[in-house]
Amino acid sequence: MNILVTGGAGYIGSHTCLQLLAAGHQVVVFDNLCNSQIESLNRIRKISEQHSISYEISFVKGDIRDEIALKNVFTTYKIDAVIHFAGLKAVAESSENPLYYYDNNVNGSVKLFSVMAEFNVKKIVFSSSATVYGGPHTEPITEDYPLKVANPYGRTKLMIEDILRDMYSADPSWRISILRYFNPIGAHESGLMGENPNGIPNNLLPYVAQVAVGRLAKLRIFGNDYDTPDGTGVRDYVHVMDLADGHVMALNYLFANLGLSTINLGTGMGYSVLDVVDAFAKACEKPINYEFLPRRAGDVDIYYADVSLAKTFLGWHAKRDLYTMCLDTWRWQSTNPNGY
Repeated sequence: MNILVTGGAGYIGSHTCLQLLAAGHQVVVFDNLCNSQIESLNRIRKISEQHSISYEISFVKGDIRDEIALKNVFTTYKIDAVIHFAGLKAVAESSENPLYYYDNNVNGSVKLFSVMAEFNVKKIVFSSSATVYGGPHTEPITEDYPLKVANPYGRTKLMIEDILRDMYSADPSWRISILRYFNPIGAHESGLMGENPNGIPNNLLPYVAQVAVGRLAKLRIFGNDYDTPDGTGVRDYVHVMDLADGHVMALNYLFANLGLSTINLGTGMGYSVLDVVDAFAKACEKPINYEFLPRRAGDVDIYYADVSLAKTFLGWHAKRDLYTMCLDTWRWQSTNPNGY
């Protein structure tokens, strides 16, 4: 099958492209490279060659807000389905510049869905986020948990979900899988591919990795007075390769089943910030310097997924443990100290 992957040069997108190739698909990557690097596709080629996987990737540089560019892709390639990753994702930036996020994430998605409908391509896996749950009051979080967002980034994800639900209600011939994943971390086990954020990382593990490799002096931990065993916040961290497998399995599900599904992807377990720091210290065999700072507004004590539906509908579960997530991240960061 020919699979269009928007944002396919990014962190989760690139790892998913690799797994799509391994599953025998041909891939068209559509990415404007605003927060990704073309080198990620070169790394996919290297890994594919090492594992005798046919490298069937076409790259088109473009913006999902550009309807003409999207139509050219659908005209040039016989697209069978879409995996939609393209979107801005920094929470703080979204609060500082909400219109930019609404234009890029929501308007861009509407353009994409409109072109898909025009070309009668009605199978899509959407990269959503657990941010649509807001601050939970019960654990674990099930897919029917009340939806509430605390920032424009999360609101764009929820708005796109609502658009997809409305599309399906109006036209049940759409096959849609909405994947809400929790905290993606890790890297490909080869060390050739991993997370490569611009500037100071917003997420925990790339921050820890850059401290370990000497790019940053110390980790800032926001809050040590949470109602958790060690006082630091607990989250559900899931390996990026497990997530990539989840997207391929969601795609397989769409080809075999009608309907719209909304599914959590996580491990179903919570790890504290200090759990992650300790595991990473073991993986890199050196201490991680850190300091405690006051809590950030809106952060909650504990946040982890109920993954029952992923097992039931997709046959998917996370296979990699926290130590493996940290070890793979360290292998990536230590061999690529400046990223791509």
